[in-house]
Amino acid sequence: MPVFFVTYFYDDHDIKLYAVLVYGVASLSDILDGFVARKFKASSNLGKVLDPLGDKLMTFSVMICITIDRVIPVWAVVIAGTKEVLMAVGGLILHKLAKVEIPPSNILGKASTVVFFLVCATLMLFRTIPENVATTLITLAIVLTGVALGSYISTYITVMKNREKS
Repeated sequence: MPVFFVTYFYDDHDIKLYAVLVYGVASLSDILDGFVARKFKASSNLGKVLDPLGDKLMTFSVMICITIDRVIPVWAVVIAGTKEVLMAVGGLILHKLAKVEIPPSNILGKASTVVFFLVCATLMLFRTIPENVATTLITLAIVLTGVALGSYISTYITVMKNREKS
């Protein structure tokens, strides 16, 4: 993340190509890491927490940068951050209080991460996008994360109900 911040703010061009490349390399390394962990069955509860946390911190860093540049509104960062805090607290409660495995990420969570990457990269590369279009794009990404949050909440409720029955 520090590399991204430096790259983003050091580049004084309208197109943040180097920042997008750093973001892309970080995203690709995350995909590769997940592939290797699944292939070699090397996942752990710590990894299930740290991997998505790293993804979200990177995306959140990107959002902060493009918010500072007034590409997206502040409320987008607040909503995205709130959703991530809710996810973290929910996962922690599920793991610590219910003593169950942390549920793995699902397709909606992965899709929302990809959409956020694409939206943020687009907003960094095409800085002349009108403000209303940029706001619409980030809103769509946030709505998808809301759907993912709903899916995780549903999973948490199901796990808790199943735990109470046993």
